[in-house]
Amino acid sequence: MQPKDNFSKQAHLYAKFRPRYPQALYDFILAQLKGRQKAWDCATGNGQVASHLAQYFDQVVATDISQKQLENATLAPNIEYLISPAEHTPFEQNTFDLVTVGQAIHWFEFTQFYQEVQRVCKPNALLAVWGYGTLLIDNKELNDKFQHFYQEQIGDYWDGERRYIDEEYQTIPFTFEEIKTPSFSMNYHWDFDQLEGYLNTWSSVQKYINQHQTNPVTQFIEACNDISTKNAQFEVFFPVFLKIGRVAK
Repeated sequence: MQPKDNFSKQAHLYAKFRPRYPQALYDFILAQLKGRQKAWDCATGNGQVASHLAQYFDQVVATDISQKQLENATLAPNIEYLISPAEHTPFEQNTFDLVTVGQAIHWFEFTQFYQEVQRVCKPNALLAVWGYGTLLIDNKELNDKFQHFYQEQIGDYWDGERRYIDEEYQTIPFTFEEIKTPSFSMNYHWDFDQLEGYLNTWSSVQKYINQHQTNPVTQFIEACNDISTKNAQFEVFFPVFLKIGRVAK
């Protein structure tokens, strides 16, 4: 099966507007590790996770199926970027201390990916996969309007895999010795320009544009003008959920 590439078209927006994962998430993962020689960041996108891991590992290899995404990735001397699907990589056996997947494993073929993780990981290495749910806005009227946009206006344009995010990865298969994790969150003060930029990274929005030749985000932002001024700031909250498992050999 050909892997889905839903993010090449908007790769420049992805690099600019996607939220950054909290330091507490990385701290928890790092605390579980047996070694920090080499990490693989799978489906790296704009290299957000890879560039952060590079501060702690001797070497990071980051893969993605999208050349456009990698062209927008953050560079560092100890990061190597490669075009590769998650399920079939050029790596040798017993290579990695850590494999990470941020907001992407729901797109994978689970069984094949887990077999690849088992193959390329060292004994007692870790697989850490995480995602973040639909944002919440502290302004009730604005949040209600946003939730309607997400569920009703754009809801039918999400691929079926989106349900794994809504279910906070509780329903994905996971074949490794799981470690109990705390919950995390990302909190920001945004204005409408930042909200608009983030929404334009959604694969569902791009699918809507392709079908209707009009951008629903523009319409949504304009509809919000009667709630708040364009330059106003509001707090947004993303719940972050993590699954982490140890790779037994």
